[in-house]
Amino acid sequence: MRATCPLVLAVMLAACAGRGRTPRAVVSTGTPPVSNILRTDYAGSEACAGCHPKIYEAWRHSPMHNMTRLPAQASVRAPFDGATFSFKQDSAHFDSRGDARFVRLHSVAYGDHLYRVTKVIGGRYREDFAGREVSSTEPDAPVIGNTTDELILPVSYVFDTRSFRLKGYSVMVGERPGLKAGGVWNRQCILCHNTAPLFDGLWGAVMGAGAPSYQGEVVDRALPSDRRFHLRITDPVALMGALSDEVSFLGGAPSAAPAAVRPTLAAAIHTIDIRLNQSHLVEVGIGCEACHGGSRAHVYQRGVLPSFAPQSPFLKVVPPPGHGEITRAESINRGCARCHQVLFSRYPWTWEGETRRGGAPGGSHITSGEARDFLLGGCARQMACTACHDPHGEDDRAKLAALATPAGNHVCTTCHGAYAEPKALKAHAHHDPAGAGGACIACHMPRKNMGLGYELTRYHRIGSPTDRARVEGDRPLECVLCHQGARVQDMLSAVERFWGKTYDRRRLTTLYGALDASVLRATVTRGKAHEQAVAVAALGEAHITEATQDVAGQLANPYPLVRYYARRSLERLTGHPVRVDIEAGGVPPSWPSADDDE
Repeated sequence: MRATCPLVLAVMLAACAGRGRTPRAVVSTGTPPVSNILRTDYAGSEACAGCHPKIYEAWRHSPMHNMTRLPAQASVRAPFDGATFSFKQDSAHFDSRGDARFVRLHSVAYGDHLYRVTKVIGGRYREDFAGREVSSTEPDAPVIGNTTDELILPVSYVFDTRSFRLKGYSVMVGERPGLKAGGVWNRQCILCHNTAPLFDGLWGAVMGAGAPSYQGEVVDRALPSDRRFHLRITDPVALMGALSDEVSFLGGAPSAAPAAVRPTLAAAIHTIDIRLNQSHLVEVGIGCEACHGGSRAHVYQRGVLPSFAPQSPFLKVVPPPGHGEITRAESINRGCARCHQVLFSRYPWTWEGETRRGGAPGGSHITSGEARDFLLGGCARQMACTACHDPHGEDDRAKLAALATPAGNHVCTTCHGAYAEPKALKAHAHHDPAGAGGACIACHMPRKNMGLGYELTRYHRIGSPTDRARVEGDRPLECVLCHQGARVQDMLSAVERFWGKTYDRRRLTTLYGALDASVLRATVTRGKAHEQAVAVAALGEAHITEATQDVAGQLANPYPLVRYYARRSLERLTGHPVRVDIEAGGVPPSWPSADDDE
């Protein structure tokens, strides 16, 4: 970063003064900042624009930055033009008046409610909304109930289908009876979808076992014990002072008398859980410092570099025993995993045949858990998420698609140079090195996760389809995501022959019913819900029409999200729209076959 010119520095100082902050003294050069987690460590994204104009401009229009938008200034794709979404016996009506947007809910069970939209959330695959209940659409209409809390509204707009969907049905939840505004935005969404001091999200991790639940950092609790980092308190007095300052800023009452650290942390968590709101943010949406950490010191002295890892004179990040030095890639990946860590909902199962609450948790099966899954894999110490993803703008879909071809192997062969030559790659992969099977991520990052737009996305736990936990614990065998018509025995024998493996055939028989069964079709009829979703999607993509009846049976799956995948697959199998009310949860008496006319 070049030296800051006087005019730019004056603008930065004015911006910081407008937030009621005093510039901090810079105490080191050529090193990470002494602190990057406290409110006073933050400068705001505008302070980055002068020296990084191209990055700043790309970021300003990115879905990441626009993860949370204020509706008056937001570009909104959902039609607030009188559109109506019907759900069972209920309905949601979307309308606008001037710059204001409204959602009117009519519910047999929950009554009628009108909400003024206060936040638009998301922008890559869907939009969600938060709002406050009001008495009318008049500009001065009073808020009904709590004037601080913003409620999460129960309907999402999905870009892929240009249609509304019950918000809860984005994840693996069971049947929902009607439309009702759900959780509180500023108690459930605010920390991941906006920029707040990192300190605010660390209190539960600092407290450790027994900490009250809140929306702060939890990723290490969702990792195996040998991969968990810890936060060690190095100066309890300074920590207590920082907690007191932040609690006061949030409008809470700091402890009047000396107290122990754990009760003070528990009280602070309670305060942030009930008081944190928009006025306490560094900025709405994902700002530069949401990833780079508080960078005020860097703004004033170029030799003080931003840090992706938490830096504090009273806290120290401690890796597990024997881990060695924390790499830059790890720090970046763990920064991503502060938010992209979600195992979502109360659905009990993960990949690798594990359970969500088990001692060795597997990987997540849906979008938003990618960074946490990446930490489970074999490359997280040397390769950062940014090797494939653009953190400052919107990912170029064509470039991402190219990574799934042999042309994208350069990302892997930077470390695994032995496989850069076609001959070596063929011997390793047992596929044509120039064909689809010659792409590293085809096997090591298979498409088996449920995206938000009813298409499968890549599983980010980098491993091998020959891993015993995957072969014997999961359905389907990952090789059939490309070899969709394969049977269990044939696929298993090929894997054993190519890579010198052996597997317990009794376990495979338990999974699929028989070794001569079609892997995908047996997964549809015998699998767990997330496995069924993968199988029906793969069958539809491969146009295996003999599986039409199997896929159609999933229109009654207890998990509505699986039903959406079944409908998409049926439309591919039959070549016709499948007019089924997915939200109703019933199986239609018939559906069009590939030979039927409308």
